[in-house]
Amino acid sequence: MSTPTAPTIAELDEQERRLTLPHFTYDDAWTLGTLLVELAREQGAPVAIDIRRGGQQLFHAALPGSTPDNDAWIDRKRRVVDRYAASSLLVGTRFRAKNTTFEDSSRLDPDVYAAHGGAFPITVEGAGVIGTVVVSGLPQLEDHAMVVEALERFTATS
Repeated sequence: MSTPTAPTIAELDEQERRLTLPHFTYDDAWTLGTLLVELAREQGAPVAIDIRRGGQQLFHAALPGSTPDNDAWIDRKRRVVDRYAASSLLVGTRFRAKNTTFEDSSRLDPDVYAAHGGAFPITVEGAGVIGTVVVSGLPQLEDHAMVVEALERFTATS
């Protein structure tokens, strides 16, 4: 997989609008999670994958080469989505667009929150953000791109 270029704020906003789902069930979490595992295996990506709805973890997988640090990154990136209702990459990009960083300007503990790519809101039509899908283990743009690709494939089949 080639390294993706950094998307703009407008492109990230468009991704979130386009990838709004009509519903998100337990079975949907399994389908999306297994799709992410397949993508990661195809790419030989040493990632951990996490899907949550509200406070409940619906799917988790750790592929060969991933480490417990990936789970810590998952938690930190997921908290950014939970707090801002936007992808972790979008939040970090918004801070950089203001010539600052999330770490310097958010007033949030960087040991608890990480505005690095890889966490994406699960948004349901008429309900808003109801959960998160997170990948950790690759550079942040690649983590984000893997989640977006999986959501694109998921929405094409559901």
